This record gives sequence, structure tokens and C-alpha cells, in this order.
Amino acid sequence: MSEEFRGFNAFGPDGEPAASRWSDALNIFAAPEAEDAASRWERAGALFDSKDYVGAAKLLTAVVEEYPEQVAPRLLLARAYYHSAQLTRAETELRAVLDRDPVEHYAHLMLGRTLQRQGREEEAAGALRTAEALGA
Repeated sequence: MSEEFRGFNAFGPDGEPAASRWSDALNIFAAPEAEDAASRWERAGALFDSKDYVGAAKLLTAVVEEYPEQVAPRLLLARAYYHSAQLTRAETELRAVLDRDPVEHYAHLMLGRTLQRQGREEEAAGALRTAEALGA
């Protein structure tokens, strides 16, 4: 099943159709180049929620390129990379988030976990201590 139709056929744990079903269906027929950043952000969130981390990352990359100063899309992109085991990319995005917002506690936590998954325990410890101090 193609990526576009996966969201349309999504069902919640209660067996009801997913709330985003119709907006996903409308996006199937939209020309990707005509889609604005807000629409890509929304679709990326839906893809992330449905655990299509690679698909979400593709959309988020374009959003981050268009709005590099925005922290939220970059943080979600880092999460998508983390969950799809693209750890070097996740680390790069997390460091960019922390350059823009040094007190983003969740970015410190994710950076620590990303470094742990790469076997870099000593570096991870510092990020995790910072996250704990910031209340993550």
C-alpha cells in the first residue's frame, strides 16, 4: 500500500477510523509542490503518529529547510531520525536545536539517548545530566 493511502486506511485502537482520515484523503490529490509548509508540517505529524518515521522525515526536511530558525519542526525531524535509526542525522538536528534553544530540555534528553544508542556513554552522561537539571 502506498504511503499516501496508509493514513486514509488508518484506524484507532477502538476500531474507529482515524481522525485525520479525510484530511489525509484530500492530501492524496494535492500536488506536492503546491503544498505549503503548514500542510507539510501537519502531514508529517500524522505520518510520525502512524510510525512512518521515514516519510515524516522527508516532509520535515523540506519544512526545516524553509524555516531553519523554527525549533519544533527540527525537533520532530530529530525524533523521526532517532526512531528510524538515523542516529547521526538525529544528533545533527538535536545539536542544531540546542544551538537555537540551549534550555530545550527534551532536546538534551534525546541527545543523551541518541549518544547512548551510538555507544558514546560518556558524552551521553553530560546531556542526560543537563536534561535532568532542566526538568526533563
